[in-house]
Amino acid sequence: MKLLQLGFLVALASGLAAILIFITGVSTLYYNRISDEDYEALESLQNGFQKCVSRCVYESSCVLYVMPFMMVQSANGLGLQTVSDKDYCHVTIKFPSDTVPKWKDPKTGELEGLSFDFNLCEAVATWERVRNSTTILTKEFIDALPNGWEEYAWRRINKGVLLNRCQNKTLCMEKLSLVLPETPPYFPRQFGRCAVIGNSGDLLKTRFGKEIDGYDAVIRENGAPIQNYSDHVGKKSTFRLLNRGSAKALDKVVELDEARKEVLIVKTTIHDIMSKMIREIPIKNPVYLMLGASFGSAAKGTGLKALEFALSICDSVDMYGFTVDPGYKEWTRYFSESRQGHTPLHGRAYYQMMECLGLVKIHSPMRADPNRVVKWVPSRGVIRAARVASEKLLRMVGAGSVDPQSACSLIRKRVKHKPTSISSLRKAAIDHQKFVKGTTMYPLEHSPGHGQLCMMEAN
Repeated sequence: MKLLQLGFLVALASGLAAILIFITGVSTLYYNRISDEDYEALESLQNGFQKCVSRCVYESSCVLYVMPFMMVQSANGLGLQTVSDKDYCHVTIKFPSDTVPKWKDPKTGELEGLSFDFNLCEAVATWERVRNSTTILTKEFIDALPNGWEEYAWRRINKGVLLNRCQNKTLCMEKLSLVLPETPPYFPRQFGRCAVIGNSGDLLKTRFGKEIDGYDAVIRENGAPIQNYSDHVGKKSTFRLLNRGSAKALDKVVELDEARKEVLIVKTTIHDIMSKMIREIPIKNPVYLMLGASFGSAAKGTGLKALEFALSICDSVDMYGFTVDPGYKEWTRYFSESRQGHTPLHGRAYYQMMECLGLVKIHSPMRADPNRVVKWVPSRGVIRAARVASEKLLRMVGAGSVDPQSACSLIRKRVKHKPTSISSLRKAAIDHQKFVKGTTMYPLEHSPGHGQLCMMEAN
């Protein structure tokens, strides 16, 4: 009898579980269902994007690029052409056929192509989450990850594989201690207008220095000097993003800013050489490791990571010193000889995509007017609707929800932690903190559905 009762209870529990799973699944499918309005939003985004890059009109004054009777105005792309198909997410950006590429793939020896495929849906959805995230590695992030020290922390230490997956947690903490704050030192929207300064030789063709110094925050890259070039690149420097090579020369990097106030952000790993210099010189500049989203092979390099960092802390982002004008066939630096390893055509196409999605504004010799308006950028309403549709299409965590916390695939509560005071922040940052209810959102590498790790206040 007892056995029958037990069997009945097990069957009842299984049935209830199945019903709950069915209800949850149906509601999720309904919530992520792509509606006609979603497709219209994606179509509007694609049409607006194409118009922004290469405005097509039937006028004899335009330059012929596409096909007979279809003319292409330069628009913001300055000669770039966009091609799309029935897939509203897919777009191809093409260079004029007379463009002569110079960069060769070091592995295959093949020249860089003249057309590049991009996914507008992935770009809109991913970059919007960057705007709500922190991009500085913290101790609370590592602690909150499942097996964070054993599976992740050692990867951010040079030769970390020798640390036996941080089984000696104390040793790993010691190696990371100089660059690992407990919680994020910066917030989304903390700065208003920000400028990211690249190292391209096209900076010598302009005198953007005074203009650059007028921004709320200026972000520079690697070992790019200021002295002797201030008319072209400005004097102000708030942050400096460093690759592995520059990080190993930290003692030289800190001398680039006379005020010695630059915040140094390393995009790779902490190295014993760095630690020794920080302690012994000593280097008093704040030094952090970057924690960023994964864009796969769509875009690479320090410049892209600098833009990612800027978009995570600034209201608006302008970019200077990137090779983005027609005629450039190889990448140059304003302070030294050209270097190999960069893909100028791919970079130019990707940055133009970012501008025509309203993420950045490009300044260059051919776009030197500080009051230049980026025409035909899809409106915020179109971008917002396309983001919702894109999240659904890509099956992202929290797709379609207006609640930013819905993007959290891993949630942790802060314990024994004094809430961070935000009263000194600018209004836009305070409003954003209220909107996310004080939640700190961290990007998770290779997370299914682009989910985020969220740290919430205990109360």
